[in-house]
Amino acid sequence: MDKRNFLRTLGTGLVCATSLSPLSVVKAQSGHGDNIPTRYPKLLKKGDTIGIICPSGAIDDNLSFMLAQETFETLGFRVKWGKHVHDRLGHLAGTDAARLADLHQMFEDEEVKAIICMRGGSGAARLLDKIDYQLIQRHPKIFLGYSDITALHSAINTQTGLITFHGAVGISSWTTALGQQFENLFIAGKPPVYENPVDKGNELVATQNRIQTITSGTAKGKLLGGNLAVLTGIAGSFYFPDFTNSILFLEEVSEELYRIERMFCQLRLTGALTKIKGFIFGQCSDCKPGAGYGSQNLDQILDDYIKPLQIPAYQGAMIGHIRNQFILPVGAQIEMNANKGTFVVESKVFS
Repeated sequence: MDKRNFLRTLGTGLVCATSLSPLSVVKAQSGHGDNIPTRYPKLLKKGDTIGIICPSGAIDDNLSFMLAQETFETLGFRVKWGKHVHDRLGHLAGTDAARLADLHQMFEDEEVKAIICMRGGSGAARLLDKIDYQLIQRHPKIFLGYSDITALHSAINTQTGLITFHGAVGISSWTTALGQQFENLFIAGKPPVYENPVDKGNELVATQNRIQTITSGTAKGKLLGGNLAVLTGIAGSFYFPDFTNSILFLEEVSEELYRIERMFCQLRLTGALTKIKGFIFGQCSDCKPGAGYGSQNLDQILDDYIKPLQIPAYQGAMIGHIRNQFILPVGAQIEMNANKGTFVVESKVFS
């Protein structure tokens, strides 16, 4: 994910936001207040139609589309593609208007029962001040994606109250375990106990998929978060979540650690970190120290910013740019256990 391009395109989007009519600005609400009721998507059944869109980065090969089609057909669904999924405008999957049209069309289409983003990348934040949130309120349905799709999760949650899902995209590696998780959650309506599977292999102790407790304890709250760079990129906007009484989850990829430290600093300066009841960090894939004098490692960064909060916290959850990632209900109430490195959904997720 090219987040440096994301930050540059976000700046363009913020400039565009200044040209909005007063009415469109009023429609956006800052944070998810109690005046917005929680909305729930409906469960899927075999044979339903899944809509796939590209609201962020472009895809430049045909095989990715073929594999996604076969994946969801293997799971027992029909696939309907957005009209503009093959568009390209630089690094973007087409113009803002084209990508927005696909998003709106899939929510409005009664045949489509779930919407899956083909990939993340960059560019979703450019759409936030243009989305018809009332349309989404009228047609609540499963919406799945991660990475740059964090911007859409945050906006949809703050503006409509709809529970969305942070997890695998069309181009993800759809393992049998991930497919089973998809079916259990979206067909059977059974959110799992979110716990890293541990396989010792030939080792005396497990070395893979380990969690590390930062601060012990249990906590309850609304599950909010996503990709760290994307989340901090929308800080200060109408679409940045209100983290009061929440459990914050984060993940990152291909970032130098000094930049991650700066993002945590920005989160702290927004006041978000003082509002949360618990913290879960997933994977920091391909995150490397910078050149020159180097940087803090991830453990030190979390010790600096999370330990002083004295709230239950752990790192190492299977969230992020990995093969068998969790599918998380953003906006649902959960209970986490930082000692065990687990969490469970405690609230209603589907209608």
